[in-house]
Amino acid sequence: MTIQTRKVEYDIDGKTYEGVLAYDDTQSGMRPGVLVSHAWAGCSDFEIDKAKALAELGYVGFALDLYGKGVLGETNEQCQALMTPLVEDREMLRARLATTIDVIKNQPEVDATQIGAIGFCFGGLCVLNMARGGADIKGVVSFHGLLGEPDNSTENIKAKILVLHGWDDPMVTSDNVVAFAAEMTNAKADWQIHAYGGTMHAFTNPAANDPDFGTVYDKDADRRSWTAMKNFLSEVFRE
Repeated sequence: MTIQTRKVEYDIDGKTYEGVLAYDDTQSGMRPGVLVSHAWAGCSDFEIDKAKALAELGYVGFALDLYGKGVLGETNEQCQALMTPLVEDREMLRARLATTIDVIKNQPEVDATQIGAIGFCFGGLCVLNMARGGADIKGVVSFHGLLGEPDNSTENIKAKILVLHGWDDPMVTSDNVVAFAAEMTNAKADWQIHAYGGTMHAFTNPAANDPDFGTVYDKDADRRSWTAMKNFLSEVFRE
């Protein structure tokens, strides 16, 4: 197995964005593609490593970019400033995400009928926004994502949904989780929520170590959530 990566540029409204595609070049033929939606800082080595890990599972991983080529937040304040306009304008976010779906579908290694998406923190909100907008993809997985319902209505949900949540996440309360479950049930979505006890926000990120902010890495939740994702993707791409 040899995992290769290549940068992929795309334009949205005259601005250049750059994601990273990862694939196993010893495989022949087209295979399912999985988008990796970044946390609030932007497309970083963390997301690229996840795309590579997906490639090791036999998929094509694509670490997408929603901020612009080379744009990365370094401080909490910078990250918040980058994320907030997209959280507040879900239609703009939805349009950017739709472009990334088109980008991965057009890659020669990818079976355009077999597309999924995973996302971390803000990226979790993003992939849920894909599903809420009726994106024609197989499934989405939110890792410690923000669950708040957008102002625009939830449309015909086609994607299956898996939410992986730290129960002690101060950014997503138990009331938020219950409200999300009610929203998905009302939308007649195929949804699952896995909650990990004693676990805070950003539990998949080994660099997270700020309990006062609510972001703490948890090795067990990281392992368990990745296993849950693998099982979920195997299911949605088998059908």
